[in-house]
Amino acid sequence: MDSFFAVTAPGLEPFAAQELRRLGLLPETILEVDPKLNREEGKDAQPFEENPKDLRPLRGLAVQNEFGGITFKGSLASLYSANLHLRTASRILARLGNFFYATTFAELQQRLARLPWERFLTPGQPVSLRATCHKSKLYHSDAVARAVSAALEQRLGQASPILTAGDESDQPPQLVVVRLVEDKCTVSVDSSGTLLHKRSYRQAATKAPLRETLAAALLMASGWDLASPLLDPFCGSGTIPIEGALMALCIPPGFHRRFAFMDWPGYDENLWKDTLNSSQQVTVSPPLILASDRDAGAIKIAQANAERAGISDYIEFKCQAVSSIMPPPVFGWIVTNPPYGMRLSAGKDLRNLYAQFGNVLREKCPGWVLSVLCSDRVLLGQMHFKMDTSLSLMNGGIRVWLGRGIVR
Repeated sequence: MDSFFAVTAPGLEPFAAQELRRLGLLPETILEVDPKLNREEGKDAQPFEENPKDLRPLRGLAVQNEFGGITFKGSLASLYSANLHLRTASRILARLGNFFYATTFAELQQRLARLPWERFLTPGQPVSLRATCHKSKLYHSDAVARAVSAALEQRLGQASPILTAGDESDQPPQLVVVRLVEDKCTVSVDSSGTLLHKRSYRQAATKAPLRETLAAALLMASGWDLASPLLDPFCGSGTIPIEGALMALCIPPGFHRRFAFMDWPGYDENLWKDTLNSSQQVTVSPPLILASDRDAGAIKIAQANAERAGISDYIEFKCQAVSSIMPPPVFGWIVTNPPYGMRLSAGKDLRNLYAQFGNVLREKCPGWVLSVLCSDRVLLGQMHFKMDTSLSLMNGGIRVWLGRGIVR
């Protein structure tokens, strides 16, 4: 049984853990809830007490003392399944051998050369290396890179060129991650390649696009049941409604893309085909998904993105102001990412927009469950709903809060 690590953006660990549990890849027993995580020190976070269902996700998660992701164990099939199905992870790393200590570069090279690199690399294959050192005697990342290069040549019999490639590259070289923390070395090989948030459907975006992984987390945090109506009145390039449609239709996010593990020497094509085929056996009735924005250009982009995702028939897009929304007279969910000062309208007062948004919802969506992402809890307060604002996340380097409540 191998060890893997699902890397996530800050704050998305609980949602990746939920997904792994649903896939049967993470036992319940290793979860530890830390109520201090995802809360801003010194701020009051109002509890969400009027919930018709339990919409509260884990507010913090510690898994084997690691943060920024989730450790899980399994087989090659587990790795394939995680890459195919996880909506909130950025990449899946395969741990290479056991962790070890090294206090000299000679010792580091010697121990690296003992690892089974041949499982993941071919002789002479170019690699992208990411080395970090923290509180270790070996603190020079360039020297660590040289040790890795020498170890690869020693183990595989041929030198591997060390390349540099950004995370957003569409065809990144095989990534190797080496971390030294207090002299303890962790070596991992990336199995995903292109970051998992790149679903391939979003070839165009508006000024402030929301990453697909974060959109999926918002939908999970909202408690949406995947069957009731879903409304996004600030849809922008359509990420939230598109992710919602993919989730409701049980379409895996990695269905139409390649992964780095497909170039590994031990790649099992038949196993991958079986993994894909098993994901196509679910048939569901699609819910009503309404998406709108007052920006005609944004709606055009959103429609094109939905068409590339293959779910344009399941989303009703409209170019209209928030005041013009016409939700159905049944219970549903509102999940949205409206403009906020640091994101689109720096220097402008958006308090009136949020106040009017709250008034429109009270008139047209009474009893609906509301989830609003915003960088300013003062703006959320302008809506005059009782909200749980305990969950904080990062959106494009900006600290944001998810305000959740019931429209009253």
